[in-house]
Amino acid sequence: MKKIIFTLLCLTLVLSTVSAQKGIDFRRPYPGGGMMHMFVDSAAKNIFYSYIYPNQPFTSFNFLPEVHNISVKFYFTKTDSVQNYRYTILENDRPIVINSSINEVQIEVADIGEENVDRSITFGTFPIKDKVLTIITYNVRKPNDIYKNIFYGKPIPKAEIKAIAKRFKTDKGVDYSYFTDPKNITKLVLTEKDDELTIIKDRSNVDYLYKVLIRDKRTNKTVFESVVWKYGGYLDESRKKSPYITADKSIFKKSGDYEITIQPSIKWDNCLDCDISQSEIEKYTTRYTLSVTLEEESYTKKELFIYGFIIAATIGLIFLFILYYNKKRNKQKIAEQEQLKNTAKHQLNAVRSQLNPHFLFNALSGIQNLMNKNEIDNANKYLSKFARLTRNVLDDKELISLSQEKTLLDDYLQMEQLRFGFKYEIKVAENLDLENTEIPSMLLQPFVENAVKHGIAKKANDGKIDVVFTKQANDLVLTVSDNGTGFDTAKKSNGLGLPLSHSRIALLNSIYKENRFTLAIQPTTSGTKITLTLTDWL
Repeated sequence: MKKIIFTLLCLTLVLSTVSAQKGIDFRRPYPGGGMMHMFVDSAAKNIFYSYIYPNQPFTSFNFLPEVHNISVKFYFTKTDSVQNYRYTILENDRPIVINSSINEVQIEVADIGEENVDRSITFGTFPIKDKVLTIITYNVRKPNDIYKNIFYGKPIPKAEIKAIAKRFKTDKGVDYSYFTDPKNITKLVLTEKDDELTIIKDRSNVDYLYKVLIRDKRTNKTVFESVVWKYGGYLDESRKKSPYITADKSIFKKSGDYEITIQPSIKWDNCLDCDISQSEIEKYTTRYTLSVTLEEESYTKKELFIYGFIIAATIGLIFLFILYYNKKRNKQKIAEQEQLKNTAKHQLNAVRSQLNPHFLFNALSGIQNLMNKNEIDNANKYLSKFARLTRNVLDDKELISLSQEKTLLDDYLQMEQLRFGFKYEIKVAENLDLENTEIPSMLLQPFVENAVKHGIAKKANDGKIDVVFTKQANDLVLTVSDNGTGFDTAKKSNGLGLPLSHSRIALLNSIYKENRFTLAIQPTTSGTKITLTLTDWL
């Protein structure tokens, strides 16, 4: 009876252990398409699984600090030949199973519900607390592809720096200067001959796990990071080659303190049931401070004098050459600018010569119109205004004062008022000096003429034109507005006034490069406003 009760208790304990496990699918691929899963204690936390490292591409590392037991299953795809697989299991480097083939009697139906997976085998359940379990698998068809799964249940050993070395140039090649007992703060002087820093770590079975970071403590920026450990040299009597990482001297931009950190290359915040504190992580982290001094190679006074003289002479020659070249280039540039300015002036005169007949033709048409309507008195008044206006228009001045421009516009608008009967007003800002401020002649006249002819000609007494001279900071702003019907700027006009004015403004901008002429046309259904801005003109 006692034996039966004992057997039942054992069975219950086994069943509870099995049910108290959770599966971890880390999908480690194998030649032929197999994959491995593990099952761990259901209460376990901080399970870091399936880490692959650049220098160990066929090794999967699983860190299980709080797991007591694991069960490992290997799954096969439908195309896998089970008899081709071999596996070895090590516990703390002690072999449990050596190069064993798969026992097909132990093959089970797959339980993960994947379309391509149909069979599995359980390698067993193993105690893992404070142990390291290694499972090695390969396919005899690809014997060079040996896959290793490491289940690490012990604390990861804290790395120690055994030595720091700097490499420097010699007549025979390179040599090394070693600091074999690095302190918490190690002073390091780097000269011009030094070109590389080497960090040598104590040897362990999981060297590939660690990464090295170098941080500039002044800026708190990481200037170097590497996980590529190499092996070479001997630092102790064991004659075992030591793992080391090299960094180019150029990472040290300035003298100051740099922190070297060696820690496991594990993403501490990316695990199953993460609950690990920063203080726990620090247990696996080693930090050193390098006090780096960048020292250039020293020279004798004679060498300094010679080098200084050569540098000064070179700078002097370069300066003289640049001065000569700039002088020559400026002279050529001034000549080219003068030529361009003269060409632009000739073109400007040509445009103005086209505006004058255009204006005269329109004026004579106005006189003819009055005579045809038998308005003799108005025609005489028109001719009187036209005579004075013609003298001003035909005067070949490049610049005229604002006062003259105002008089010319007054004469023209009064003359056209006799024909159409519209109202007009010319407003001048009080802070403008009309007599001493000059602008290109006939600058506004084409726009005013356009406002009369196309804006208010048909509105008779209801038409209104406003001309305004204003000052905005150092800019002279001239506006012409009317209450006509407006026009579509997208449609091409058959008249000459606006196209010639646009050409004239473009030429003025090529001459007065420091004083930009900007034309803005704002047509609406209730009128048109033309704004001409002379930048920094005042």
